[in-house]
Amino acid sequence: MAQAAFAPEPPPQHTEPSFDVLRWHDEPWTAQLALDLLPETNGPKVEVLSGSVIVTPHAGIDHQSVERELPYVLHRAARKAGFWVYPEINVISGDDLFVPDIAVLRNSGGGRTTVPIAEAVLLGEIVSPGNRRKDVIDRPREYAAVGVPFFLRVDLRNRVPTIALFELVDAEYRPLAAAAAGSTFTMREPFDFAIDPAELLDEEAPGATLTDSADDNA
Repeated sequence: MAQAAFAPEPPPQHTEPSFDVLRWHDEPWTAQLALDLLPETNGPKVEVLSGSVIVTPHAGIDHQSVERELPYVLHRAARKAGFWVYPEINVISGDDLFVPDIAVLRNSGGGRTTVPIAEAVLLGEIVSPGNRRKDVIDRPREYAAVGVPFFLRVDLRNRVPTIALFELVDAEYRPLAAAAAGSTFTMREPFDFAIDPAELLDEEAPGATLTDSADDNA
């Protein structure tokens, strides 16, 4: 008796977004596919680049400290110039989906899930040890390629915060302002802003204990 030809098992049908889709979707990803098929999350950062989904866990606590403090103080300064500042929002660039650590927009993102990269006047990254090449080389190159006017980088090497601002000139980012902890970072474009980078980190170093703090205050 002839046997039926083997038929591959069809992919499961999901009634709601799920990370399970990463196991069976084997075609190139786009930003819209990721937004449609993957769940919203406050955990891992989900991006799409060149057809691939990139899932990144949260960086260290120093990174989170900067991401808590810097967008807040930036936003207060940016509003005076008519801009809006957000941490970790979905930025669409063609079929790519970026989630920059900091985004300065020309318009409010209120009520939206995504914004087109054309609305970004500045995008910023906080350098993580595990993603140093991405934050220092790859991501600014990608932002420059689509014409984002300014790029901001915060480097936390050895727990000495450094802020550097770059301006897009002839399709490349060129240094505009920079300062390390203990001095004042000052920028005039795209809006006036100044801060000592030391203010961005929580004071206690790794390994500090409550007893240590009590002894210091004695």
